[in-house]
Amino acid sequence: MEITLIIAGFIASYLIGSLPTALWYGQAFHGIDIRNYGSGNSGATNTFRVLGKKAGSIVMAVDIFKGWTATSIAAILLHLHAFTEPNLITYQLFIGILAVIGHIFPIYANFRGGKGVATLLGMVLAIHVEAALLCIAIFFLVVLLSKYVSLGSMIAALAFPLLLLMPRFSPDDPILIIFGFAMFAIVVLTHQKNIIRLIHGEESRTNIRFRKK
Repeated sequence: MEITLIIAGFIASYLIGSLPTALWYGQAFHGIDIRNYGSGNSGATNTFRVLGKKAGSIVMAVDIFKGWTATSIAAILLHLHAFTEPNLITYQLFIGILAVIGHIFPIYANFRGGKGVATLLGMVLAIHVEAALLCIAIFFLVVLLSKYVSLGSMIAALAFPLLLLMPRFSPDDPILIIFGFAMFAIVVLTHQKNIIRLIHGEESRTNIRFRKK
């Protein structure tokens, strides 16, 4: 019974993460496949770049909510006694990662999705809300100052495990710190092209404060 519940939770998390918010929004309100424009990714960053502030904000909010909702499945499984409370963070990580994988490789969109940063943020919000909120503040500060969403994403991803090393935010399970650094490494890997463009001064700037479209 427990194994069945856990497997069902894993599948549900992947399916929730697979919801292609940017793709569906672009098709419904602008009649385009967002993956054919900008960076070619189906995520919030490319939506900001191609469709503007309003569309980007909506897509980002929904993608964050996807990660939070999927990761919260772990709390439901705990309530159903599928596992014991000391294992909660471990299951939150496994279930949340499946949502991020779903966003990157969505079954509803021929496995062509985004980079998963917003969904990842929703995941950490469900696990450690204080550190996650600070990371959100860091993200927006970096983007407002630099106009680079990719740079904000990478710095915010690094900030998460660094915050967890501080006594104020130290988690009960050290596996969360290990995950945080692994998460940062993955974000860097998925932003390799952005890093190259940043180095060469070719990365697109996104003015999330003033742009209207």
